[in-house]
Amino acid sequence: MKLDILAIGAHPDDVELGCGATIAKEISKGKKVGILDLTRGELGTRGTAITRKEEATTAAAILGVAVRENLGLADGFFQNDRSSQLKIIEVLRKYRPDIVLCNAIDDRHIDHGKGSKLTSDACFLSGLKKIETTHNGEIQEKWRPAFVYHYIQWKNIEPDVVVDVTGFIDKKCAAVFAYTTQFFDPNSTEGNTPISSQNFKDSITYRAQDLGRLIGTEHGEGFTVERYPAVDSLFDLI
Repeated sequence: MKLDILAIGAHPDDVELGCGATIAKEISKGKKVGILDLTRGELGTRGTAITRKEEATTAAAILGVAVRENLGLADGFFQNDRSSQLKIIEVLRKYRPDIVLCNAIDDRHIDHGKGSKLTSDACFLSGLKKIETTHNGEIQEKWRPAFVYHYIQWKNIEPDVVVDVTGFIDKKCAAVFAYTTQFFDPNSTEGNTPISSQNFKDSITYRAQDLGRLIGTEHGEGFTVERYPAVDSLFDLI
């Protein structure tokens, strides 16, 4: 199965938080979208790897993604090394996405920056024919995504591109809050984290509203790019 977009995150819930509305919008337009989680989020203060897997499955169903996989790399300790790169390359060559969405280039959680660089490097290396990978016993053909975009996470990084996601913020929130162990719950007996507060829960909407305000729409999601974004005409801009 070929994908139009592969969204990659260091932890289950990264993709939903970073670009859930963009994914929902593209799926509504008929695009095939998949999610790849690098780790199981097993070091998270709240919940377990098992509950996170269940929540990720629910979130994927809400968004309507075509496929979701998990590489099972070590949460907190994975490295941008040959072994990890090859695992991502195999997935890239398997699904042949035109666009890859991945973690913020710099963020509070160390895995986000690591995941960003790991994914970006793997996207480049995947286009080199002398790097051999196999899937189901068959040698894979090289594949390099045309575009790699980095979604914005904890830090308010200045975006290079903002997508109008008006009408899709509710679906994003539904997918995010499918991770019931991770976000605000006044009845939870687990420890507090930076993302378990009511303020963080509210920020998912108000940050999208602020980006929407800046581009003249209701809601927006921002991305940074690795090369200049190009348009065929000035009239392509909104």
